[in-house]
Amino acid sequence: MQSYSQATWQDYYELTKPKVVILIVFCGIVGMFLATESLPSINIILFGALGIGLSASSAAVINHVLDAQIDERMSRTKNRPLPQGKISQKKALLFSLVLCVISMFLLFFLINTLTAILTFLSLIGYAIIYTVYLKRATPQNIVIGGAAGAAPPVLGWTAVTGEVHSDALILFLIIFLWTPPHFWALAIAKKEDYEKANIPMLPVTHGNAFTRLFILNYTILLVGITILPYQTGMSGIIYLFTAIASGIAFLWYAIKLKKDDSVELPMRVFRFSIHYLTILFTALLVDHYIPLRLNDLLV
Repeated sequence: MQSYSQATWQDYYELTKPKVVILIVFCGIVGMFLATESLPSINIILFGALGIGLSASSAAVINHVLDAQIDERMSRTKNRPLPQGKISQKKALLFSLVLCVISMFLLFFLINTLTAILTFLSLIGYAIIYTVYLKRATPQNIVIGGAAGAAPPVLGWTAVTGEVHSDALILFLIIFLWTPPHFWALAIAKKEDYEKANIPMLPVTHGNAFTRLFILNYTILLVGITILPYQTGMSGIIYLFTAIASGIAFLWYAIKLKKDDSVELPMRVFRFSIHYLTILFTALLVDHYIPLRLNDLLV
């Protein structure tokens, strides 16, 4: 076990869960672009994305601190910096505080108050409400706590407009419904870890078969909801075709997962779900600036 003095910048970087933060920032930036018919100002894109990203990073560090004892028992997380003793909890919390303060400064003074408040509430929702209470209290933890993770496109939207729009809430709903099948697939794959850590994830409390059924049910809901951006006029035919094609692929995985209890499949579904969300939001962005409608193709 290393001493705290030997902690490197890579150790601190790992605390921020960079892969998760990148996806969060990407969804936030898409929200910025969809909020305007033209282009958001470079200052909003830069400082808004930085503020949202730093807040997500701060929440991730707090999550590491609060879950340090749990992480020690799980094979997936036992090599993280805190369980390995590379960074003390005190230094990690200080690091989180610095990230949070910088984030709030950027959002309050360079973006707008509403975005700063909503971003801070998202931080509290994930780092405190989900990690401290929901994660340990109910097998529906990821469903309820998913609201914090679904906020980025709303934050991006408000960064540009200063208000919460119904279209932004549709984007919120897409991520909200995407979160359970995404995370439950991982929970099935890592069920033994969650059992060791005494975390009541759905596969632990209700079994794999029940969880696979719920993954299919939520995937069906998700695919249906992803058509809303086209129906409301927020997007066009490029997005619609992408949503249908990628949704069919996700449904195929969910159906296969329900029938197939192989060890490898849940992680394949988990990884696919990340690509799915990225493809979906990329299609929203592309479609926004190439506004082809079905009528255009029929003329």
